Amino acid sequence: MKVKPKKHLGQHFLKDLNIASKIVDSLTYKNYDTILEIGPGTGVLTQFLLNKNVELFLSEIDDESVEYLKINYPQLKSKIVDDFLKIDIHQIVPKNLSIIGNFPYNISSQIIFKVLENKEQVVEVVGMFQKEVAERIVAEKGSKIYGILSVLTQAYYKTEYLFTVHENVFNPPPKVKSAVIRLSRYREQIEGVESELFIKIVKAGFNQRRKTLRNALKVLGVPLSLHDHEFLNLRAEQLSVEDFIQLTQQWQNS
Repeated sequence: MKVKPKKHLGQHFLKDLNIASKIVDSLTYKNYDTILEIGPGTGVLTQFLLNKNVELFLSEIDDESVEYLKINYPQLKSKIVDDFLKIDIHQIVPKNLSIIGNFPYNISSQIIFKVLENKEQVVEVVGMFQKEVAERIVAEKGSKIYGILSVLTQAYYKTEYLFTVHENVFNPPPKVKSAVIRLSRYREQIEGVESELFIKIVKAGFNQRRKTLRNALKVLGVPLSLHDHEFLNLRAEQLSVEDFIQLTQQWQNS
């Protein structure tokens, strides 16, 4: 059975087995015994994951790919689940897990936000992203590409850019380079911080990134006691993750 990559699903099947093996080996296999692979396609990562001593689930929305996986990996028939963005992870896996995948580029940012919503469960992520998105996730303060995705991810996960992947190792080749990154959770919650307020401050700050935070955060109604705060004279990209956390804490306590 041959599976054709579908443009509307953002499918670019990895065909280089050495890179597939390298991606699978980039997981640490610590603090969890369950893996959820997103977008397995024709199972290029799956075949290597099956050699690991873990319970494996697959999230796939392409009917043709699902049929292929059931035929070629019959032991996983009952472990194929629906669209990652729609499923309740906890109902499928009521314990710690890691996530891996050659992520469809059109939903890769949404995958990260879903991971953050489930950070109490998701211990580690190793994923293939469009290079530009991967660089944004791992970007440090002061960079032009440092933004919402960088701060919200790094608030809970250590981010590592592992390696770049050339477009020629995919079928069909994407028009952009790709990169594999690893996220390793180092905390589930930020002590003394309301996560909703933290998210609002980060988003408001970067939504008008050319303005100082004094102006960008006006939409949230800056507390009077913070009007002279040094951070408000800076732009969002000049604040570290811990600076945003400190600002949120002081905002709450004002």
